[in-house]
Amino acid sequence: MNTIIERITEAIKDILIGLIKSCLDNMFTSVNEQVGTIAGQVGQTPQGWNAGIFNLIQNISQTVIVPIAGLIITFVLCYELITMVTQKNNFHEFETYNIFLWIFKAYVAIYLVTNTFNITMAVFDVGQHVVNNAAGVISGNTAVDASEAVARIVDALEDMELGDLFLLSMETLLISITMRILSIIITVILYGRMIEIYLYTSIAPIPFATMTNKEWGNIGNNYLKGLFALAFQGFFMMVCVGIYAVLVNAMTISSDLHAAMFSVAAYTVILAFSLFKTGSLSKSIFNAH
Repeated sequence: MNTIIERITEAIKDILIGLIKSCLDNMFTSVNEQVGTIAGQVGQTPQGWNAGIFNLIQNISQTVIVPIAGLIITFVLCYELITMVTQKNNFHEFETYNIFLWIFKAYVAIYLVTNTFNITMAVFDVGQHVVNNAAGVISGNTAVDASEAVARIVDALEDMELGDLFLLSMETLLISITMRILSIIITVILYGRMIEIYLYTSIAPIPFATMTNKEWGNIGNNYLKGLFALAFQGFFMMVCVGIYAVLVNAMTISSDLHAAMFSVAAYTVILAFSLFKTGSLSKSIFNAH
């Protein structure tokens, strides 16, 4: 009878140890996967992330927004011409240079509107270059290799009682599920950033149409700041992932397994929160409102 109970106990222990090992493997390998996933997402330009959405946004911008931008340019240029004429005592003190300056402003304004997408994509190309370089440094120096520690933990699990193993298996399973949920949240944050970029670029011709005017130019200048903030938000995301990977990699998971697992979950929560805050941080740095 005792032999049967012992065999049943050993079988249950083997199942629980296998469950714990599987959860630990998934937990620590997900760190490396998240570094690669986030790097792949934030390193994409709008046209590279989804060509279909990009073409849709570009068509909407060119067919709906560009005509409105043309009306704004016309209004701004007429306003500038009237102001230029009237402030010089109705041509009595007027200089020919002002006409050439006005023509140059008109040319620049039209050029900016007709090449809006080239300019915006150039900004994101710069951001992509910075993110890809950061991803190479982070991925090469923060890869988490927990195989040896997990192997030592499995050896230690053999000496644990059935109740402790059951409690530990529930903890690892709960934390594994939590990290999967957090991974979904992080994915939502990444996709939300890309959707914000598409929305931002769809209206680009209107703020670009105001950039040559002294009074209205703050609209275009602030838009350009926001564009750089979105492009460099990906860099801040990569820095957050690098910090996360370093924290997880520096843990000693063989001494206190319970604390180590909850630390990984806590670090992942902090990662999700930090990724969420990168947008406001980037806008604050570039003074975009």
